Amino acid sequence: MRERTRAFIGHRRFQQFIIALILVNAATLGLETIPAVVRPFGHLLTLVDHAALYVFVAELLAKIYVERTRFVRDPWNLFDTVIVAIALAPMAGGLSVLRSLRILRALRLLSVVPSLRRVVSALLRAMPGMSSIVLLLSLVLYVAAVMATKMYGEATPDRFGSLPTSLFTLYQTMTGDDWGNIAREVMTQHPSAWIFFTIFILVCTFVVLNLFMAVVVSAMDEESAEERAAMEDTSMQLILKELGELRREVAELRKQEVMD
Repeated sequence: MRERTRAFIGHRRFQQFIIALILVNAATLGLETIPAVVRPFGHLLTLVDHAALYVFVAELLAKIYVERTRFVRDPWNLFDTVIVAIALAPMAGGLSVLRSLRILRALRLLSVVPSLRRVVSALLRAMPGMSSIVLLLSLVLYVAAVMATKMYGEATPDRFGSLPTSLFTLYQTMTGDDWGNIAREVMTQHPSAWIFFTIFILVCTFVVLNLFMAVVVSAMDEESAEERAAMEDTSMQLILKELGELRREVAELRKQEVMD
């Protein structure tokens, strides 16, 4: 029975059904935000939502039945459990805010779709390298903020009057949000300020952010290499198993020939 359950929940068609159900459930939760749709179809949307939740609970119970203690060792299983548990929490009284968290069920696609799972795993693997880049970016931002406060604080106190204000303004500049107007405002009294802004944007955007991309891409390459190695190892084990079975069959045939 356990092996049949394992084969059922691991079947490609069942996984496709779960993916489709997650997408449908996410769509119904989005439709619940439209009053014109809720008035005529609110009961149907609630019915679909509850049905999807029951299927997700049944899937988790089936996984627990099949994997037993191994279930808690898989971080993705724990992730799915937390998402479903939030949906099962009471939504009355002070916990009514949890109702809005039902949309988190759409995040189950991260654990169901292999390509998305690979991307998330690569991001988690890249966290140590990304933390170093964040430290570098923070250092560059701090140095630039101190310089900007001393150079342009008197001319534009609203933008660079203090260190916290300068940090916010330069962070806004780094994201590309209205940085042109900020630069022009400073350049009315400091025409050479464009040099400072150009160097700052080049360092932050084209150097540091590209380092982020390089770290993530490297982590994804490592994740893909490990996946390929695991697949090759599994294939090799299957080949060795088949060779062992062939050897046993050949040995049995030889015994029969000798007996004959």
